Amino acid sequence: MDRSRGRRRRGERGPGGALGIAVLLATAAACSGRPGDGATHEPPRCAEIQPGASPLRRMTRFEYNNTIRDLLGDDSAPAGAFVVEEEALGFNNQAAALGVTPLLAEQLMKASEAIAARAARDPERLLAGCDPAVQGPDACAAELIERLGKRAFRRPLTPQEIERFERLFAWGNDERGFSTGVEVVIQAMLQSPHFLYRVELGLPDPAGGAVVPLSDHEIASRLSYLLWSSMPDDALLAAADAGELRTAEQIAAHARRLLEDPRARAAVANFHAQWLQLTNIATITKDTAVYPRFHDGLPALLRAETEAFLDHVVFEDEDGDVATLLTAPYSLMNAELRAFYGLEEAPAGGAAAPGDLAVVPLDPAERAGFLTHASLLSVLAKPDQSSPIHRGKFVRERLLCQTLPPPPPDVDIQPPAVRPGIPTRRQFERHAEDPGCAGCHRLMDLIGFGFEHYDGIGLYRATDQQVPVDASGEITGSRGTDGRFDGAVELAHLLAESDEVRQCVATQWFRFGYGRAEQAEDECSMSQIQRAFADSGYNIKALLVALTQTDAFRYRRAPGAGGAP
Repeated sequence: MDRSRGRRRRGERGPGGALGIAVLLATAAACSGRPGDGATHEPPRCAEIQPGASPLRRMTRFEYNNTIRDLLGDDSAPAGAFVVEEEALGFNNQAAALGVTPLLAEQLMKASEAIAARAARDPERLLAGCDPAVQGPDACAAELIERLGKRAFRRPLTPQEIERFERLFAWGNDERGFSTGVEVVIQAMLQSPHFLYRVELGLPDPAGGAVVPLSDHEIASRLSYLLWSSMPDDALLAAADAGELRTAEQIAAHARRLLEDPRARAAVANFHAQWLQLTNIATITKDTAVYPRFHDGLPALLRAETEAFLDHVVFEDEDGDVATLLTAPYSLMNAELRAFYGLEEAPAGGAAAPGDLAVVPLDPAERAGFLTHASLLSVLAKPDQSSPIHRGKFVRERLLCQTLPPPPPDVDIQPPAVRPGIPTRRQFERHAEDPGCAGCHRLMDLIGFGFEHYDGIGLYRATDQQVPVDASGEITGSRGTDGRFDGAVELAHLLAESDEVRQCVATQWFRFGYGRAEQAEDECSMSQIQRAFADSGYNIKALLVALTQTDAFRYRRAPGAGGAP
């Protein structure tokens, strides 16, 4: 298939520079009706290391489940019962929003008790060959504490920590026996801040500088939680022990290794689920009188399609780039999805098993990349109609990285009721008549109208309320992506050719991967990421490696230095 459209030649570079200030300025200009300047900026000259903030990050529920699985082989996903994280910048892993309420503290305590009890039922599995009857319970406990503690805390334990855990084991062993001693030690480890949080202090600097490099073990932890959303494996910990995570090249080599592990696919899927709002699909409701093809099992099936497509593009496609995500004229479907979309059955002998998802070519005039997936289109719609507002807002915020202000408190935000013979576009065009709404709705609705060929569950339509669909649209107020288009396919190709969108993808990954917003101090790191991304032809896996090469990833402000968190 031809994928040359919307792609720079490898080696061409987009504009560099920090995005945060430019995005804020562009958004402010856009809602006032003035477009952004669209200027490109020269990469900054970076004479000093500027790592930006290094906030203390608590594990999310997703990271907790993965870490418990990799630490103890417990795949019960206990964090599913925890309170849901607050979101910031569209993600649930932002350090500033990851507080601990009394309810969560209680849930963490109870989870540690249950996990430890399960692990202690088979202590021999944890002892790596040490036999308490031969070597003695204290010797086996000491070996277990040192080995398990290093993996749980993602660093070697200090002598003081080892002593405390040994005293705790001795108490449990004296009270009820060896397995109880092991159980209380695991409980204590799982409730420690050094397990629940990513504690980073950096290497001590005898000169007392304001910036310090992270230790090898802290780098190992950053790598594994960025690319796996879990703890480091034994190979990564061994590299940290040997001091082999000091250079950018050493870090990049391990990043590429981690990306070849299936755990990377789950971590990337977690990013996509939040970035593209796929997490919302489980709660959507539709009026089955309007959409008779909708049923209770459909949302999960639609999410599976999009997740399989994204995984295929990132990890299997020869390019694996932003343009393919946006414009690929194929998806991954099984027989049930084919039937839902109204596609012909696969040729005999050419299809996968009924439940398997396989690559299916689509009509390039009707479908292009994830923007035309029924999962996304269903989430960005109402129970009985499409929603140009939500679809346009999604493109503006998630693909152009512009945050729009909320509507004024005295504005009625209820969508217009469906009226026979009146298409959705005509209903929503009334926003342009209200001067209090027109500024921001022009930024959303003119984009959202381009999706009107897709109904509230993402099926293609030529008419709406028996009126031919008008899917013409326009992007205005951007920093270089302004333009007219007709339909979502043309919009997808317009976005695929946009440096602004490519920069936004990298910015979204920065926010997700670093657990915080970009700052002025990140200008050089952001520029470095953008240049590496452009040099790779906007390959997503190359972007993930680039995230591990920056000052923001490898350094932190010295504890106690001005502005250090």
